[in-house]
Amino acid sequence: MTPTPLPIPEGGREHTGIRSTTDVTSPAGAAVAGKVEPLRTIFTERLGGAAEYIVIPALALVAALIAFGIFVALFGKNPLDLYFYMYQGAFGTWFSWQNTLTRAAPLILTALCTALPAQLGLVIIGGEGALLMGALAATSTALLLQGAPPLVVQTGMALAGMTVGGAWIAMSGGLQHYRGVNETISSLLLVYIAFALLNHLVEGPMRDPASLNKPSTSEIGAANMIATIPGTDVHWGLVFGIVAAILAYLLIFHTTFGFAARIAGGNVRAAKAVGLGVGRLVLIVCFLAGAAAGLAGMVEVAAVQGRTNANLAAGYGFTGILVAFLARHNPLAIIPVALLLGGINASGGLLQRRLGLPDASVLVLQGMIFVAVLASETLYGRFRIFRPGARA
Repeated sequence: MTPTPLPIPEGGREHTGIRSTTDVTSPAGAAVAGKVEPLRTIFTERLGGAAEYIVIPALALVAALIAFGIFVALFGKNPLDLYFYMYQGAFGTWFSWQNTLTRAAPLILTALCTALPAQLGLVIIGGEGALLMGALAATSTALLLQGAPPLVVQTGMALAGMTVGGAWIAMSGGLQHYRGVNETISSLLLVYIAFALLNHLVEGPMRDPASLNKPSTSEIGAANMIATIPGTDVHWGLVFGIVAAILAYLLIFHTTFGFAARIAGGNVRAAKAVGLGVGRLVLIVCFLAGAAAGLAGMVEVAAVQGRTNANLAAGYGFTGILVAFLARHNPLAIIPVALLLGGINASGGLLQRRLGLPDASVLVLQGMIFVAVLASETLYGRFRIFRPGARA
């Protein structure tokens, strides 16, 4: 028995089964198709944009590794051995993983010190200074609260480190907005001021008389140290960093405050025209950025060093700049990038032992990665494979 054709609507076509709800020849079907096509285009463009932000930094990283391999080959070393020992030193064993995770903790926090102001169009590179000032503030608080319960001391250390670190970076933001001082230069100069204050206080008023060969402050006490995550040798600072990165992502991309900050970063004049308090945004965002780096300083004191000394100036703040740029200033992307850069730092000792390379050779690699990432900025938007819907 053959099915009876359905009535043919005016301007339509014959149906021999179930009536189609997306008949593009009918007015309703045309409207639906017209809506579906832009949605497909938007989805394709977003997917292509996300792929572009992953592929191009990855290619920059690969190019830097190849260049570093050539550099090492000039000194008679096998580049393949180099890559093998880098992997072994970073991720090859559980011990290597723990070393990498421990180094990644301060990198996540100092990277946020650059990534958050970048949402406002500011280039802040003073995370190292905020880390040192946060460490000094945390140590001073711990020494003042001797005898208090460990939780009280640790909380006070965290608050002090975040407050002082936040104020340190907020100075750069305030100088830029209210006085027109370049924030990149001012934040870098503040790093050297922080170094000077660290040396003065550690070698002078805060010096422990028992520290003869290496000036240091008094110890904060074993009871006030941050414990390690159960089953590992990784301290809780890693969790602090991950939580801070997630909160920063939610703040910037899922709140009206973050939307206002991104508007101000895209066009300051437009932000002022619609009544946004740009100065307030600059101060708050820079304070939060510095607070993250200050927390990193507190963690280094309370989980690693146990006191303040010159070892705190390990370059985490400068490496955090590279992490932020490689992650395209995305707080969530900072987490895996910090793991990668932390692994590269952790492999330095193994490269020194097995290949005879200086431990600081990883700094050369970091410099190459930074140059490659900056050079790759010109590639965004140039490949149609990431924009399939774009017209030539």
